[in-house]
Amino acid sequence: MTPELSQKLAAAVDAMPAFPKSVQKILELTRDVNCSPKDLVQVIDHDPVVMVKILKVVNSAYYALPRKITSMNHAVVHLGFNPIKNLALSIAAIGMLPASNAAGFDSQQYLLHSLSTAGLAKKLALRLDDADPMDCFIAGLLHDFGKAVFAQFLPAEFRQALERCKSDGSSLHLALREGIGVDHAVVGAMLVEKWRFAPVLVESIRNQFGDDLKDTEMVASVFAANQISKKMEFGFAGNPHVDALSPAMAKRLGGDLDQVIASLGDLTPLFEEAKVFAKL
Repeated sequence: MTPELSQKLAAAVDAMPAFPKSVQKILELTRDVNCSPKDLVQVIDHDPVVMVKILKVVNSAYYALPRKITSMNHAVVHLGFNPIKNLALSIAAIGMLPASNAAGFDSQQYLLHSLSTAGLAKKLALRLDDADPMDCFIAGLLHDFGKAVFAQFLPAEFRQALERCKSDGSSLHLALREGIGVDHAVVGAMLVEKWRFAPVLVESIRNQFGDDLKDTEMVASVFAANQISKKMEFGFAGNPHVDALSPAMAKRLGGDLDQVIASLGDLTPLFEEAKVFAKL
């Protein structure tokens, strides 16, 4: 990476908004094993925007609860601690996205892909010994966030890379490296580092491509979730190319991509949930 490009990317990352304080607090709570539902409710109650959006999702047809939920206390009681935590983080990530961009990048389809990948990564992590399902959810949700940076701050170059992929079916990260000099994983990692996410999350976002991917459960979960989301066309984030699982990933997850998909059963509810979240 040239010093000029490095400077340009650093400026773009700095120009992205910070996570709201309430969401940073929720992330801290996520890492605290002693955190109670009451602590979570308290933080969300102090952020009316996040609270209203969570209640909107909780009361949506997707959850089909018998009666309307009007407080965060009731939401946590009915849905549980983790779903509410995931919702708060999803809302925050969605709030970071610019409404429009000059690159012609479809942010609604991107959101569907990211939310589906998050749900799949969490589902895969549940079958592994040492992967934290919550961390895998967040890594899946944010794995492509570098694209949002490119769409906003390098729109012409990003559009060119998107068009190249569309015409020849090549991988977006390779088109970006050729056109811009760096791919979205590097920029996404810079961004989540700025947001002070845990190093393991930064690493899994940085490690998305190539033959020398780190052999960790989190990297395997997020990588596989991303490929499944692309293959099943759960949303679209500009990259039509589906990569095979490495032998190490296949060993961890119990087979190649098709075998892993077959083992997951009906994924319709997961995609329906992503659609509910994406409308926030």
